[in-house]
Amino acid sequence: MSTQDLPQIYLITPNVIDIKSFPEELSRILDTVDVACLRLSLSSSNEDKIARTVDAVREVAHERDIALVIEKHTLLVNRLGLDGVHLMDGGRNLRQLRQDLGKDAILGAFCSTSRHAGLNAGEAGADYISFGPIAGSALGDGDQVNPELLEWWSEMIEIPVVVEGGITEELIRSLSDKVDFFAIGPEIWEAEEPVAKLKSLSAALNG
Repeated sequence: MSTQDLPQIYLITPNVIDIKSFPEELSRILDTVDVACLRLSLSSSNEDKIARTVDAVREVAHERDIALVIEKHTLLVNRLGLDGVHLMDGGRNLRQLRQDLGKDAILGAFCSTSRHAGLNAGEAGADYISFGPIAGSALGDGDQVNPELLEWWSEMIEIPVVVEGGITEELIRSLSDKVDFFAIGPEIWEAEEPVAKLKSLSAALNG
């Protein structure tokens, strides 16, 4: 596999962000490891707090030409200058969202372990499908993605596929020919040195 065919890193933020310190930490990470997309995964439901967090993170991402999407909060995409939304419900209402947000918005759909949900979201216009968890993780209902689903998808479907949840160096090496993006978040934020951990995971892309 050539380097041009290698999957890319899709980075997920922590659920809680300190906007005083996180932009600097994020800058170090993005200047060290190539990241294709950044996803805001915020537990807060306070619109003002979310907006202030988006402002801090958006500047860091867009300075480096990295797309920034947010989980769930579709009404904030255009208002806050985001590039798109990551839907957690398999992409319900995706066709309407495409009309509302426009053809240039990135619409991603988390479809857990369901091929059927992935196909439905793809037919509705999703730009990418995310499956997970691939290993032990709190995502979804405890089910894990069967690697055979990823292999089938890579052979049969052109819509890019993201895999997330429990990513390790070993999984990256074994799945690199089956996915387009590895979504990495808790794997590095829970580590003592997030930059070093992401560098190690990224290095596994090269086998």
